[in-house]
Amino acid sequence: MKIKNKTEDIYILALESSCDETAASINKNGLEVLANVVSSQVDLHKKFGGVVPEIASRKHLELLLPVIDQALAEAGLKFEDLDAVAATYGPGLVGGLLVTLTAAKTISLALDIPLIGVNHIVGHIYANFIANPKIKKPLICLTISGGHSNLLYFENLRGYKILGKTIDDAAGEAFDKISRFLGLGYPGGPEIEKAALRGDPESIDFPRADLGNSYNFSFSGLKTAVMNYVNNEDQRGNRIDKNDLAASFQAAVVDSLVANLIKAVENYEVQSVVLSGGVAANQRLRKVISKKLKSFNLDFYYPPLELCTDNAAMIGAVAYYQYLEKDFAPLSLSADPSLKL
Repeated sequence: MKIKNKTEDIYILALESSCDETAASINKNGLEVLANVVSSQVDLHKKFGGVVPEIASRKHLELLLPVIDQALAEAGLKFEDLDAVAATYGPGLVGGLLVTLTAAKTISLALDIPLIGVNHIVGHIYANFIANPKIKKPLICLTISGGHSNLLYFENLRGYKILGKTIDDAAGEAFDKISRFLGLGYPGGPEIEKAALRGDPESIDFPRADLGNSYNFSFSGLKTAVMNYVNNEDQRGNRIDKNDLAASFQAAVVDSLVANLIKAVENYEVQSVVLSGGVAANQRLRKVISKKLKSFNLDFYYPPLELCTDNAAMIGAVAYYQYLEKDFAPLSLSADPSLKL
């Protein structure tokens, strides 16, 4: 097995299928994306109000090889041009993780190239560096999606400290559950945001969790407060404006996220703030953070929408730096649906 050094061009095939997107990318030297192919199952799962793991896994099996072939074709490469293959091994839905991890192991064995296992959460963070390679460090990163909410401090590209995390529901999970409860549809984040644009964010005073000096997040109480509000209003026979409710709920989530972010900015000397994960696409969140950061004179970055949601390019970006460190995985690597940072 030949291992290149960082003075040579390194081509990595990256695979991602931790939820309902089947994705493959070709990354050159980490941050140069030659192809980034994503096949989404959103329309397939909409009628169920959320992702059905068994259906998602079967669809990944159907889509993975065509997605890989398309990525190679767009990059103008063949399998023999690859220097490594990377795959998400957690966190996520175990059936989906196993599909691409098994494929990556097969490719690694057949081509005698390194196998690299990548943490999905770290992938979301590195999406920022694809879009903005010259982000100044040290930095604070708020990474938020359906399965996780984390606040991190980065001294450099490969070293980070976990400042805070969710102690119950993740922000994206709360969006999905409330959207389903209100009958707004799936995925919850975009549907809540769409309704919120037509509503008044100050119409209902929902609680913001106060965890003291901690940087941790909690959204379970907020979710319960929304449900209790709806049930109480129904019992009184009052009409509920779903747009106002969505706007007020979204404002409470955003306020909670931003409060801890600003607290970290005040306590750590940083040059940049970055946002990542699926919830990073939320426009209100971006606007509120931008407004709050003006007095700190800090650079603020977030990925383009196509890199906020699940994709393989972000996995390939992480994999490149693991390649340089010879952080390779054995063929016995297992999927870990509960993998932590």
